[in-house]
Amino acid sequence: MSEVAIGVDVGGTKVLAVLLDRRGVVLDSERVLTPHVAERPAGDAAAEVVHDLVKSVASRNNLSSADVVVGVGLPGMMSRDGVLVFAPNLPSASGANLAASLRALDPNVRVLCENDADCAAVAEYQLGAGRGCDDMVMVTLGTGIGGGIISHGELLRGRHGFAGEIGHMVVDARGPRCPCGSRGCWERFASGAGVARLAREAATAGRLPVLVSQCGGSELVRSEDITLAAAAGLGEALDVIDEVGWWLALGLANLAAILDCSHFVIGGGLSEASTLLLPAAQRHIASLVEGGPLRPPITVVASHFNERSGAIGAALLAFERLAP
Repeated sequence: MSEVAIGVDVGGTKVLAVLLDRRGVVLDSERVLTPHVAERPAGDAAAEVVHDLVKSVASRNNLSSADVVVGVGLPGMMSRDGVLVFAPNLPSASGANLAASLRALDPNVRVLCENDADCAAVAEYQLGAGRGCDDMVMVTLGTGIGGGIISHGELLRGRHGFAGEIGHMVVDARGPRCPCGSRGCWERFASGAGVARLAREAATAGRLPVLVSQCGGSELVRSEDITLAAAAGLGEALDVIDEVGWWLALGLANLAAILDCSHFVIGGGLSEASTLLLPAAQRHIASLVEGGPLRPPITVVASHFNERSGAIGAALLAFERLAP
């Protein structure tokens, strides 16, 4: 029985690996940039990066392939048989069976692949901000928006394994084009990419004069500039954060109406702005959800593990399914 697992979270911009023991303690971690190599066979570049990360973390801790189990969280539509059917924010891996590719690189590796937000939901439900709440939704705000749904204490996967693709819920049918091919998907408004887009629009419209001056032009204002300026109390940046909070609340209200869920855990890279973004979402949600003040309170909280949730959850699933 393996006493340690390596969990890997493959995102649109970074790949993060953690070494986890059975108590849920992170013993080591490492991250690299996500490769986007379209001209290679689907998933090959991602598989090589995951393989190298696992090997690096294992060797640094004097472990071999036989000593660990590996869980990998991937962004997009993961089928029940382990194929990443469609990955808008990682198109070079669409159609790949990453577990098979990893076994080809190391026949001794014991590995499973799951949706990254499902992994994050497991981590937060078992050990983090969703602990004790048998009905919750994990919302990961990164390059896009991912979702993991816990219903009656179980991970909801859907008929084909695709449940939880909440970032591609359309909230504005005439909105901006999404990498998935549709228009007005929720993640175009409330993800890291959404903040960047809203920031550009505000700068171009003349609503960010101070930031435009500081950054040297409207086209140079980034999402990080907005969050940093908002944290420093700059009013024009706080207005953009409030707008993002409204869009976040709109999506949460839709999910609450469909799932009757009253506990949302917000994680991912954008969760670093949670001290400003989540109160804005909490303010707006009661006016957007059906029944508003007549229904039990809806809580919107920051994830306990922040951007590590997906990797930790992947390791927990590896323990559960590969080394029970």
